[in-house]
Order: sequence, then structure tokens, then C-alpha cells
Amino acid sequence: MSLDTTTLQLIGRSSPLFDADISRLNDRLLEQVAGARFLVIGGAGSIGQAVTREIFKRKPRALHVVDISENNMVELVRDIRSTLGYIDGDFRTFAIDCGGREFEALMVAEGPYDYVLNLSALKHVRSEKDPFTLMRMIEVNVFNTVKTMNLARASGARKYFCVSTDKAANPVNMMGASKRIMEMFLMRESLTLPVSMARFANVAFSDGSLLHGFNQRFAKRQPISAPYDVRRYFVTPQESGELCLLSCLLGENRNIFFPKLSEKLHLISFSDIAVRYLQQLGFEPYECASEDEARERADELILKKQWPCYFFKSDTTGEKDFEEFFTDEEDLDMGRLESIGVIRNQPQFDGDKLDSFMQGMAALKTNASWSKDDIVRLFFGLLPEFAHKETGKYLDQRM
Repeated sequence: MSLDTTTLQLIGRSSPLFDADISRLNDRLLEQVAGARFLVIGGAGSIGQAVTREIFKRKPRALHVVDISENNMVELVRDIRSTLGYIDGDFRTFAIDCGGREFEALMVAEGPYDYVLNLSALKHVRSEKDPFTLMRMIEVNVFNTVKTMNLARASGARKYFCVSTDKAANPVNMMGASKRIMEMFLMRESLTLPVSMARFANVAFSDGSLLHGFNQRFAKRQPISAPYDVRRYFVTPQESGELCLLSCLLGENRNIFFPKLSEKLHLISFSDIAVRYLQQLGFEPYECASEDEARERADELILKKQWPCYFFKSDTTGEKDFEEFFTDEEDLDMGRLESIGVIRNQPQFDGDKLDSFMQGMAALKTNASWSKDDIVRLFFGLLPEFAHKETGKYLDQRM
């Protein structure tokens, strides 16, 4: 059984989401990729690796990958060599920070690229637990995006793609709000360089995700913990790569692609996935009444082919009650693709408010002292409807 098939079963699906569109459009995708030069930023993360594979297997003229994680970059290359092999095109990786001078030098030396894809992001809701990580999240998700798009424009790029998130639609956490603000900045930048984006659901078993944590806990013979009342949409890593590639190559200026809801894509709880995950591995989930019980009985239960689990009601900051890919105010095109919807945006933005946000953030960093409330106030300047949920509890306080 393939890894993709196993993942689909765990998230309650029997078939991939985008096969019909990929099959119908593959000749066009092959033609566009084969003659083009690509730069993938954040290419060693879970989505970045998936996008890199989708481009690589269509034999681009050049594919350069940038990521700050040297170790993940090494594994990306090993994985591609072990599965897809080699291409005639120029495939190279660079372990550098897209916010640094090295990246600027790369753009000058190796550009122009036809397509620049930015998959770099701080994606965790838990990143808002302290004001310092929160500031870095804004730097990466918003300001590095604007910076790399400006460099792409200056070097002669034809198109810029950036990954967003479903959590940018009516955001309730700082991560989703940072991506919504990023989208607003890109509306302004789109006047001088075409840009497209993608919003999609949780990527199953992506690095740092709860499902990825299941793998880590199982390998270390530790209890598995998950909320029973949080239900989410999931896509496989390959589907995330396909959605990004389709948006990058086929999206019109300011388009945001998202998966259509259908019988193939439905909500599933984290606890249900945990149960299926353990059963696939030959263990019976054993639900414990507390974290302490789960930890204390781990060795005893595992010997009996039972796995200690602690399922709990979610009460942490930033958890959205339901997931959505678009708002009622957004203009949708649901007929262009079979399995993908498209948000059509006009270049509407308030330049003064965008500038004020940038200046406010710069002032906080210059003072070298800020609180989460200082940042939240600046967010409200751009997103007055921001429904931030602060409970005082964070995921790091959970097992």
C-alpha cells in the first residue's frame, strides 16, 4: 500500500482531490514547466517539498530551491534522487535565509526566474504564545513576502506565487490574520507583478503538525494526545503541491485557489484520525482519563498491544470553531476548474493603512520592546473585524 493511499484512508478519503484537473491540464502544465526557470522559497518544508517534486517531475529548464533548514534540504535532495532521479535541467539547492543578503545576491547572480514561489511561513497558531515569536511570524509571513516579491520584480520575474491559508478567511488567530494581512499587501504589489495564491486545509502529516506528532510519539513509545471536538479538512502533501502548482501556472493576477468542498473533502476530528492511525499499526487505542495516567501506563499498555491516548476538549487560544476557505464578500469563480474554486480579487487596498502598519511594526522593533497587545492593536488597524480569541491557554501546555 502506498504512502498516499495510507494517508487518504487515515483522513477518511478513498481518492485524491485534484486528479481530474491534473489529468485534463497536464499537457499544458508540462509545456509551461519545461520551458521555464523556477525559484522555490521555503522549499524544504512539507508543502515546499511537495511543490518542488511537482515541478521537478515535469522537467523544468531550471529549478532552484532556497530554505533556511540545511538538514531538511539535504533530505529533499535525497528523496528526489531516490524516487524521481535526475533531469537535464539545472536543479540546485541553497541553504540560505530568504530575508538575508545572501538571498539578494542569489537573485542578482541567478535571475531572472520566470516563476518565484514563496512557501516560507510560520504556520503554527502556537507561534502567538509570546511576543517575540509572534514578531518573527509577522516578519516571515508579511514582510519577507513583500521583500522577496520586490526582488522577484526587480530581477525580471514573470509571476509570483505565495501560499496563504484557510485561516486567513475571517481569521480568529494571529497566524491567520498575518496571512490575511499578507494578502492585503500583495494586492498592492500586484499592480506591478502578477501574483496568485492558494488557501487550503491542513496538510496531513506535515512537519510540526499534530499528525506528524503521532509519528514521533509512536516511534518514541509515548502516549498520543488529541482534541476530540476539533474537526478539520485535510489534504495530502501531494495535493498541496498540486494546488500550489496549478495556482502558480494557471492563476490570473490576484487569484486565490482553494479546494472545493465535495464528498471527497469532509471534516474529520483529530481523535478519529488517531484511532485509525493506531489501528493501522496494529494497536487498540486505550483512552486514559488524564495525561498522568497516559504517561504512567504507557509501557504496560503497549506490551498488551494497546496504545495510551488522552483525548480532550479544546480550550486553547486561536482555535477556530469551523473551517472556511472564503468569505461571503469575496467574488468566486466555481466553474473554471472541477475540483478547485477561485477567489477573484480586485486591486483594492488602503495604502495609507498598509504604510501605517509597516511603520508601527518598525517602531516596535526599533524600541526593542513590545507586548502582544501592541501587535494586536496594529492588526486591528488593518483588520477591524478581526475576531481574535484569547483564552490564555496555548498548545504548548498540552501533552
